[in-house]
Amino acid sequence: MGRWTRRQFLEGGVKAAAAGTAILGGSCSSGPSGALGGNGPRQVISLSGTWLFRFDPSDQGEAAGWQGAGASAEGWDEVEVPHTWQVSERTADYLGRAWYRKEFDALPAWAGGVVRLEFEAVFHTAHVWVNGKKAGEHTGKGYTAFAFDVTPFLVYGAANTIAVRVDNAFSPDMLPRGNSYDWAPDGGITRPVHLILTPEAYFEHAWIDALPDPGKNTASLRITVVVRNASPKASPIEVGYRVLDEASGRIVLDNPSALSVSVPAGAVREIELPIASLDKPKLWHFDHPHLYFLEARIAAKGKAGDSLAATFGVRRIEVRGAAFLLNGEPVRLAGVERMAGSHPAYGMAEPASWIAHDNDDLKELNCIFSRVHWQQDKRLLDECDRKGILIQVEVPTWGPDTFKGMEGRPAAAVMENGLEQLREMIGRDRNHPSIFSWGLCNEIGGQNPAAREFVRAMLREAKRLDPNRLCSYASNSLQSTPEKDVAGEMDFIEWNEYYETWYGGTAADMRRSLEAIHGAFPDKPVVISEYGFCACTEDRPEGDEPRIRILREHNRVFRDYPWLAGLIFFCYNDYRTHIGDKGFGVLKQRIHGVVDLYGARKPSFEALRAESSPIESLTIEEAGGGTGVVIRTRDTVPAYTLSGYSLRWICFGRGLIPLVLKHQALPDLKPGDEIRMTLEGGRPAGCTALKVDILRPTGYSALTGKA
Repeated sequence: MGRWTRRQFLEGGVKAAAAGTAILGGSCSSGPSGALGGNGPRQVISLSGTWLFRFDPSDQGEAAGWQGAGASAEGWDEVEVPHTWQVSERTADYLGRAWYRKEFDALPAWAGGVVRLEFEAVFHTAHVWVNGKKAGEHTGKGYTAFAFDVTPFLVYGAANTIAVRVDNAFSPDMLPRGNSYDWAPDGGITRPVHLILTPEAYFEHAWIDALPDPGKNTASLRITVVVRNASPKASPIEVGYRVLDEASGRIVLDNPSALSVSVPAGAVREIELPIASLDKPKLWHFDHPHLYFLEARIAAKGKAGDSLAATFGVRRIEVRGAAFLLNGEPVRLAGVERMAGSHPAYGMAEPASWIAHDNDDLKELNCIFSRVHWQQDKRLLDECDRKGILIQVEVPTWGPDTFKGMEGRPAAAVMENGLEQLREMIGRDRNHPSIFSWGLCNEIGGQNPAAREFVRAMLREAKRLDPNRLCSYASNSLQSTPEKDVAGEMDFIEWNEYYETWYGGTAADMRRSLEAIHGAFPDKPVVISEYGFCACTEDRPEGDEPRIRILREHNRVFRDYPWLAGLIFFCYNDYRTHIGDKGFGVLKQRIHGVVDLYGARKPSFEALRAESSPIESLTIEEAGGGTGVVIRTRDTVPAYTLSGYSLRWICFGRGLIPLVLKHQALPDLKPGDEIRMTLEGGRPAGCTALKVDILRPTGYSALTGKA
């Protein structure tokens, strides 16, 4: 097939490229001056940036007309969205209502199409007006994206006003429930905002299940698109698509007329396209994070309509017995959890640069396995896709107080809120190859009848929406009668292990609990979904030495058990939280990480990096007049095949001046392998120090040796 650039592909080919279209936020878009009309290319226009902002502690804003187009700007401050007021020392503890306002121009060329207003996240409740008219509300779901059709409220050829009332007060009817959770309740428009301009028949979603076929050099692609027809008439449309290999820029599949359907007026149709086969697919792996792009297209009456681009990877994650398999390869994984929103200058409104900074740290830590307590910024998930980090993303069902006071079954409001958050999370994020599993809950008392019923309902819905993805929940109730815990109904077992800290006891007690858990569920992998050291009580003062000791000593126990398939240390960073026991205001926090709130590394950073490496040891030796290395890979967690790795070595002269830099390819290494290699060319004269790194294919160092 022909070779296209990524830009040409995403913009809809030569005609679109000539028209000057561009991509923003993963959607096909053009500049604000582009014509739309009833049929035309998708446009995505950023509304992030300067907004007006003010607090409303007495809930007077709506009665005072703050939502109206002609409201006075007096008493409002300018802020930059994404924004949270919790990073201002004066308002760090404010919980309640606040307002945002912004003006934008609606161009006459937009008439005849559909204009949607998308918020990637508002914590936790948003009421939205456009030109003083209510556009919609998104209630009690603070980390999922939502959009409203604002077409009926626009005035074309004039300035238009958006007003958003935000509430971050604790609520008993949403997740996380009440004030029981352990992170920062940062209120505000915390993620980017967009206008999305489309024709009247447009895509809401494009979902791709891309699975390699066992024993064949092919992959099956099951593509489902969700199309909405906002017009008053039925819309006969033709749906087509192309698939682009990101690395090469080549079109690998092209089906411009995959299916013809008619979408009734005002209806939404979920359309399954014919199954396609991809020859010689490049599989996604955390060491080889290869990506593809799908561009789905609508044609109506022979004219080009909406288009939507989606990134995906070809990979298969499965459980076989007590093991995880990635693309058929047994893998035992190690990583760390990152608590987003913890930098005091950013909070939950963190910029892309800080997300990238932290993900780079995770890769340097060898932490290619992670989980989080709530739905994440899509920029973070894009980073995980491209850098190679497997992650469990969760609905924020956190803590035993979630079901406090509920007899036998979960409260209807909490149950429905959980299901809504699950649907919105999976609907937006299911294409990310980095998402290892869907997390349903954390530490909710899985032997409580109300908790069990909630988890079962969430599991059923997750499997209905995404049957190919693993699901689990992180339990802290497996230490006693584990066979009664709803954790046993998950695809794999997750246990938050805090012996020598929250649970008391010893490493020997932890070993006995581990063996009891395996005895209850002998045919399932076990993941230690949290472990570590928190200086959160007076008897546990801060010091990095206990963190390092617990990491190493507990890992020694974990490595005795072949059915233990994953480790997730808690935590990457000290984190901001409203129930913090250290600091005040914007610095209220818990000391739990290998870096501090500002990202400064503690000694435990290097300890975690070494413990999470698939390489057990790297020894530099002088023998026979030459310099060589001995590399030994781990045969227990973390353990996986090292393919495409290389040596990078640098010789330094006096004053640590680098003199020589060389690279050597390594053969594939399986768990438990040992290899000896001579450094090509040896150490030159004047070389007083040597640094050797074993590099992953992604360029990150897996282990460093010095001599």
